[in-house]
Amino acid sequence: MNGSKSPGLAGFGVLKNTTCHTEKKISVFFSIIFMTVGILSNSLAIVILMKAYQRFRQKSKASFLLLASGLVVTDLFGHLINGAIAVFVYASDKDWIRFNQSNILCSVFGICMVFFGLCPLFLGSVMAVERCIGVTKPIFHSTKMTSRHVKMMLTMVCLFAVLIALLPILRFRAYQIQASRTWCFYKTEHVEDWEDRFYLLLFSCLGFLALAISFLCNAVTGITLLRVKFKSQQRQGRSHHFEMIIQLLAIMCVSCICWSPFLVTMARIGINEGGSKETCETILFALRMATWNQILDPWVYILLRKAVLKNLYKITSGCCGVQVINLHMWELSSIKNSLKVAAISESPGSSKQINLQPLTSVGQ
Repeated sequence: MNGSKSPGLAGFGVLKNTTCHTEKKISVFFSIIFMTVGILSNSLAIVILMKAYQRFRQKSKASFLLLASGLVVTDLFGHLINGAIAVFVYASDKDWIRFNQSNILCSVFGICMVFFGLCPLFLGSVMAVERCIGVTKPIFHSTKMTSRHVKMMLTMVCLFAVLIALLPILRFRAYQIQASRTWCFYKTEHVEDWEDRFYLLLFSCLGFLALAISFLCNAVTGITLLRVKFKSQQRQGRSHHFEMIIQLLAIMCVSCICWSPFLVTMARIGINEGGSKETCETILFALRMATWNQILDPWVYILLRKAVLKNLYKITSGCCGVQVINLHMWELSSIKNSLKVAAISESPGSSKQINLQPLTSVGQ
């Protein structure tokens, strides 16, 4: 009405002179390969989790597997949607003026970046809370944490992430084309308005809060399991918890390593002016670190499984000798072994008591 440029064109005009020169080295083929690896990895993890969910549908592990499946599905769609948009931008030679006249594509890209960034972090913290309740309050978990309740939790987490992603649109604040002209996000250059700072700080605080909840709950869960292991000789029904807590710890470590640079960078830009010359390169490095999280997450479920851990244990024991075998490090994740020990211990006067000696030595 007043003759000003549209939000997309105005953002492009500001960023035209501040484009990162390092981005020119990345081709569209790299984006395609990156997206393909992420899609294949998450698809394989979904198949593994679905098969495991069918086996443990009526057990305490079912809720964890359902949440894990939601996390991997979110990562899959994150690669599929964000990757497709990024490939289109690269293929169009990053000419936003030609295909983003109304700023719709940039808005969709920004919403997807925020949603698929926060949602996996939220789901990781929910998984940690679920395991903490399952270990510390098993009766409450078995009665309240049903599949219906878990699905409600998944829906609430996704809706909350969608609300955070749509918040700038609801406030009539358009997402901005970033200096590299390859993606859209909150305003990160010449941040002067309090609302722009608020969005950056909100994204960072929610991400750090999710990581903090994951760390606290995993710590409580791990301590509880160790106390049960050393104070009680009854391991029945407990060994599968170790497999899940190992996966949760791996997810937490991957998320912290991959997301911390991006969250810290966004928080620093929100607190400071964000107009330094190093901001563009720093954001690009942090963004590439964050995108690795969606590729590494599914490999946690692909590699850290009972069958894979047993094979790794056999290889390690073969290389290191009898001393490693006596430690029985990987036996904690085997439900079958726990049931076998319980069955043998109940048989009176059996000569198989000899086989229990290495196992009972672990608990001493």
